[in-house]
Amino acid sequence: MDKFEEKTLSSKTVYQGRIFDITNDEIILSDGEKEYHRNREIIHHPGGVVIFAQKDNGNVLLVKQYRYAVKSVQTELPAGRLEKGEDPLFAAQRELKEETGYVAKNWKSLGYIFTTFGICDEKLYLFHAENLSFDKPCPDEGEVLDYFELPLREVHNLIKNGTINDAKTICAILRASKEI
Repeated sequence: MDKFEEKTLSSKTVYQGRIFDITNDEIILSDGEKEYHRNREIIHHPGGVVIFAQKDNGNVLLVKQYRYAVKSVQTELPAGRLEKGEDPLFAAQRELKEETGYVAKNWKSLGYIFTTFGICDEKLYLFHAENLSFDKPCPDEGEVLDYFELPLREVHNLIKNGTINDAKTICAILRASKEI
C-alpha cells in the first residue's frame, strides 16, 4: 500500500440531510512500514460556486448576509450551492442574477477550491464575471441579503483589516487579482 493512500473498507451513512450527508468510513492507511485502521467522518456536500463579478468601472459586487452558523453578518462575493448534476457555470450565472440582479456576458473559470477537505468533500468552483448589465435581483425565498459594490482596492483593505473573513471570497479575489 502506498504511503499517501487510504483505502475505504466500509462506509455507513450516519446522517442524511437536505443539504449534506455524513458517512462514517472505516479506512486503512500506511506510513510505508505499518498499516493502520481508522475511522473517518466525512460530510458529503454537492459543492457550489463563487462569483468575482467586476463592473466596467473596476468595482466588485459583494453581498452582505447573516450567517447563522457564526451568528454574524458577513461580507462575501455572490455564491451558491450546486443543484445535483448542475453545471457549475450555469449555477454561477443563476446565483449572480439571483443575488445581485446582474447578468454577465463574459465568464472565466478561476478553478476550484476545497473548503475543508479534512472532513468535507465540498468543492467550490470560482468564476470571474465581466461585461455586466443590470436586470433585477430575484433571491431565493427566505434568502435575505443586500448587494453592493466597492472598488477592488477597498475590497483588499476589507480583507487585510479582517472585515472580510470568508475563505471562499478571499480565495476567489486572490485568483482574480491581476496584480498577483
